[in-house]
Amino acid sequence: MAPPRHRDRGFSRRIQYGLFFGYVAAAAGIVAGLALVLIARFQPLAFEGIRGLALDAMTPLATLTRPVVRGADSLGRDVGGYFGAVSENRRLRAELTDARRRLIDARVATAENVRLRRLAHIVGGGMRPVVGARIVGSSLTGNRRFATLTAGSADGVRAGQPVRAPEGLVGRIAETGAHAARIVLLTDGGSAVPLRVARTGAAVLGQGRGDGTIEVRATAAAGPGLRRGDLLVTSGVGGVFPPGIPAAVVASVSGEVASARPLADPARLDFAIVLRPVEAPPPPAPIESGGR
Repeated sequence: MAPPRHRDRGFSRRIQYGLFFGYVAAAAGIVAGLALVLIARFQPLAFEGIRGLALDAMTPLATLTRPVVRGADSLGRDVGGYFGAVSENRRLRAELTDARRRLIDARVATAENVRLRRLAHIVGGGMRPVVGARIVGSSLTGNRRFATLTAGSADGVRAGQPVRAPEGLVGRIAETGAHAARIVLLTDGGSAVPLRVARTGAAVLGQGRGDGTIEVRATAAAGPGLRRGDLLVTSGVGGVFPPGIPAAVVASVSGEVASARPLADPARLDFAIVLRPVEAPPPPAPIESGGR
């Protein structure tokens, strides 16, 4: 069944009305444009008045829309600045990480240079070094206390040679390999080193306890006693250890026995120097009796 005709006519009328008003609006626009052109051509003053009225009419609209435009522009700048700040922040973080790494490397190099200069000062002070090498490990528990040196028989290291660090005496070489050696520390339970008190010059004997400390006893029956804080240095008696090397500091005194702590902590040492042992002077030749 076909739809009623009045619906088609109503639909056609709406289209026709729309086209008609569109033509009218277009024609009105053309007429208005021509009129404005003619007024601008022949009546400039009148045209200036029309422009003034148009400006007055558009000013409120511009006033209302300006915050929106400025807000959109500011939002665009903020968004751009945000993404720019993110990239800049990442770049600065990367530079900061690199700077921190370089600072750590510089501090390590500075500390190592300080130790090397101190070792060089020791060598220049009349010591007879065999070789300087790194300490790469030490035993910190048990009665036996050893440390490992990265130099061996191929470098001239031999058993019995004394070992010292910038801080003081470390011990002596116990055994060697071709490229490594084992050091018996001062605190080893079997270690015994002749020492003297720097304050008084009194001779004492330092024996390792195996617990990180040294037991100190005077070798003479009568003499000045030990005090807390006394510096103990090697005496050079009996050979092996050169005289005058700082060894330990007295921590406590109990009667004639004192407890001392070594100045050179192997757990904190990086470098050490192997020295040539001091040769004990030969015993005096016997005097032959007899006469003419």
